[in-house]
Amino acid sequence: MSQNSERVSWNREKLDDMLTELMEDIHGKCVERGRSGDSGHVNYVKGANIAGFEKVADAMLAFGVV
Repeated sequence: MSQNSERVSWNREKLDDMLTELMEDIHGKCVERGRSGDSGHVNYVKGANIAGFEKVADAMLAFGVV
């Protein structure tokens, strides 16, 4: 969003690096929060839901809603 509102243009390599970093971060959060017990099984849906909830909760706290 900042690229559009600031009228900034990024080259293909920079954009690819930024998107890769973003996706790796999302994957890491899903794995961390979706891992169950000692089996090492990862429930990505559970992990994504928990990570999403935490992100919304943090934003609400930051804005003083809660």
